[in-house]
This record gives sequence, C-alpha cells and structure tokens, in this order.
Amino acid sequence: MARAMKVAIVDDEADMRQSISQWLALSGFDTESYASAEEALKGLNADFPGVVVSDIKMPGMDGMTFLKKLMSMDSGLPVILITGHGDVPMAVEAMRVGAFDFLEKPFNPDRMTELAKRATQLRRLTLDNRALRRELSDGTVLMKKLIGSSPVMERLREDILDLGQADSHVLIDGETGTGKTLVAHALHAVGARAGRKFVTISCAAWSEDQLSSKLFGPNDDGSLPLVEEARGGTLCLEDIESLSHPLQSRLLTMINDQGTPPETRIIAICNEHAPDTTLEDVLRSDLFYRLGAMTIVLPPLRTRGEDILTLFTRMSEQFAEEYGCEAPQVTAQEAAQLLQAPWPGNVRQLVNIAERAVLQNRRGSGSIASLLMADNEASGPALTTEGKPLKDYVEAFERMLIDNTMRRHKGSIVAVMEELCLPRRTLNEKMAKYGLSRADYV
Repeated sequence: MARAMKVAIVDDEADMRQSISQWLALSGFDTESYASAEEALKGLNADFPGVVVSDIKMPGMDGMTFLKKLMSMDSGLPVILITGHGDVPMAVEAMRVGAFDFLEKPFNPDRMTELAKRATQLRRLTLDNRALRRELSDGTVLMKKLIGSSPVMERLREDILDLGQADSHVLIDGETGTGKTLVAHALHAVGARAGRKFVTISCAAWSEDQLSSKLFGPNDDGSLPLVEEARGGTLCLEDIESLSHPLQSRLLTMINDQGTPPETRIIAICNEHAPDTTLEDVLRSDLFYRLGAMTIVLPPLRTRGEDILTLFTRMSEQFAEEYGCEAPQVTAQEAAQLLQAPWPGNVRQLVNIAERAVLQNRRGSGSIASLLMADNEASGPALTTEGKPLKDYVEAFERMLIDNTMRRHKGSIVAVMEELCLPRRTLNEKMAKYGLSRADYV
C-alpha cells in the first residue's frame, strides 16, 4: 500500500493556513497546520511522512531559521517556502540551503498543488530508500524475510547465523530466483561486521576494463575502488562466474595480501552455470578454494513443500493490500497445483504469479492454474514428475486453510471454529499438529 503523505502548513496568519489547507485537501492531500515554526518543530521528526509548506516572514522564528533547523534534523525533508515580493533574494538563498522550492505571493493555487505533488513523490522515494537501507542492515528483519518452516529452510537460517559470525569468505550458489542476494545481506547483517560497509557489484554488468577500474581502480571520477570502499566490511561479488581469469588473479592476490582473518570479507554469488558444470569448473581452483571455504547452496522452491503455500499466501496478501482488493482464495485443487509446479524461476516466479493472481482476482477473472500453465509453457510441463502421496497435499492444504483463517480473524478461535465448522478440540489438535500458535495471530 502506498505510503500516505502529509503536508505540514506553517504560517502565522490563520486565513492563509486555512486557505492553503482547504485547497490542498481538495487536491487529495492530508494536511496539518501550525501557527508558528516553534509549534511545528514539536510535531515534526526526521521521518515525517510528508513535506512542509512554510511562510518566510513570521514572528519569532522566521522561515529561514526554521528551514535550517529542519535541514539539520532531516536534510531529505522537502520544504516549500512562501515569500513576499521583497523576499525573493532570501528565497533564492534558502534554495541554496536546501529548500525544495518557493512560491511568491500572490501564488497560483494550481502551482502550489503541482509543487506539493512533486515534493511528496520525492519524499516517498526518500523514505522508501531509507527504509530499505535500514532493512538491509537489520539481521532480524532479513531473517524474517526467509519465510518457511521446511527442514531445508530451517537449516538455511541456522547456516546463516553460524556463518554470519565467522570471518571466512563465503560462496553462495543456487538456482535463479532463490534469494541469494537476500542471504548475502543477511550474512553481513547478523555478523560482527553489521555496522560496517556492505558493498555489492555484479561482475556480469560491466566490461572487463570497467569492472577492473571499479574493483581495483583507478576511477576516472576520483571515487574509491570498491575493494577500498569495502575495507573492513563486506564486498559482495554477484555473478562471480562472469569474472575473467585476469581479474580472478587480481582478486586472489588481494585475498592473499589480506592475511588471516581477512580485513574485508568477500561473499561471492553464483547466479548461473551450465547444468553439467560446477563452480569449481568455472573459477580458478585456487580462487575457488579461497572463496568456497564456506558454502551455502540455496534450496530450489520445488523442494520446499508447504513453504510454497505459505509464501504464496503471504505474497498475495501483501499485493492485495497494495492494490486495495481481496486476496484470491486458494482452492484445494489450486493448492495441489502450486505444490506440484516445477517453479524454474523459484521464489521470484512465485512472487510474480502471486501479484498476477491478485490482479486477476480484482478483475474477477482467471485462475491460478492458468497462470501456472502460461508461466511454465516455455520450460516444459506444468507439473513435476515427482509424485507425492495424496495425504501430503491434503495436510498442506489443511494447514494453509487454518493459517489463512486464523490470520483473517486475528487469532479469534471462536471465529475460526465457526468458519471452518470445527469443534475446539479438533482445531486445537490440528494447530498443534501443524505447529500453529494463536499468539502468532493476535
């Protein structure tokens, strides 16, 4: 769901505050008004979800002083200043200090709306990027993103916690779309280097000369080479299989020069190699053994059992919230089809199908089965050749149904009993069987 943006209006004249507030409210903005800069500072903070519109000439703290305080609090906060005719030079100076823009009285209300829209778009992007950076530095948040209760996922989370504490370099392998970059961030975030730089680059995105400059320097723009920027932290090399032999040699020299324990940890991610080859065939053997001292191989989605249904449910709920509609209800037949699909694109493919299923459901047409068939048409049959006992499908569907119903009713046992027509004892037994706890839904 899109972040709701606010407009804080700061002006000592009540009529001006009211007219701006009414006009912006009619344009769809959520407004709040303050009679002074001092009052506004009490209600604003560094993550204020919106923008500020302020007069320059005010008793007490004027607009310029107010702007400087806002910039020291959050330099990414867009501030639109309202000026009188004689204040234009001051407004130009304010732009230099960090103001987003200014309006000269008397101003066109449509111009105010246009500026507010541009400013809120910028603010939304700033806050989203800020949230992403926080998320990528928070090991707890990242570990929660590794959804699933299958044995392979339990083992993966344990491996991340164990290897995250080590200093050795790590090699991450696995099929496309399994979440290798997320695991790399998690390894950094749960370890001792969490507060230091995490620098990443794709070895497949640049020519050999460009990659050499970016990694080892010199750079034409004077920026530090990435091996220097990441010093003391983690250097993540995606698409390591694309690294040329000369650059592999330079990387190996850098690793050897660091000694033990390494000053900079390297996490190498392999995204694609031929089915009949291994990373040992692709990389120099001496580099492979230095990088592969610790290895994590991510499990393909098709091996994760009922995690598939859990992921599909979570993703479809998130997309339904984003698009403002109901998530599709998965039938027993569709649950079996989700469990049987080959998932060549793994989690990334499942996320795409969940989003398309939500959009279909909003239109009231289509089915999950048709999405699976269309998605797998180019890569072979829609079902795997690995059959499973009917009991496994039934139990997976039953667990998903109880989980969804508990989530929808926020843990109300009575409501779940009524909807599923189950006596309390039976519901309790099934929840215990599937590892579901009411406390997780309240």
